[in-house]
Amino acid sequence: MITPSVCVFCGSRPGNDTAYSAAAEEVGHALAHNNWRLVYGAGDVGLMGTVARAAQTAGGETFGVIPTHLMKAEVGKTDLSSFVITENMHERKKVMFMNCDAIVVLPGGAGSLDEFFEVLTWRQLQLHQKPIFLLNTNGFWDPLVALIDHVIAQGFASQSLRELIRTVATPEELVVGLKSALPA
Repeated sequence: MITPSVCVFCGSRPGNDTAYSAAAEEVGHALAHNNWRLVYGAGDVGLMGTVARAAQTAGGETFGVIPTHLMKAEVGKTDLSSFVITENMHERKKVMFMNCDAIVVLPGGAGSLDEFFEVLTWRQLQLHQKPIFLLNTNGFWDPLVALIDHVIAQGFASQSLRELIRTVATPEELVVGLKSALPA
């Protein structure tokens, strides 16, 4: 049996609200408890480190992918179940995407937005059917959802774009969504 894998895009910083780290920890535990492999950016800092340590502590499988140039800045977490070093960011995103069944986006910065928009665009272009979840901890992604709604309202995308994203408020809602989306 193949273990379902969930790619988590999130910040290399913890953010200003402790709820972000608490949610990342809950996600890491939930992935492990549901026997879902964590696929993520292989950093041991910020929310990335939090979600990975939580998954490891709960006995989960972890698959990290990091480009050479970020090994020092993101403190490459080499004690993962699988650890891949890529040449660049594009290759990192491709390896993460190719090794997952679903995508979850926790709070983060420009890198998380880049990762989100790339997989969303691929989904819009029907290059994949993987579910994309925004974990909207304390409304963090509200401005992003409003921007996407604005893009639709202004005629630059159809309503179907919004339907490609599942926004959930809590890790518990995320688990429910993943259970319905991932292979059994």
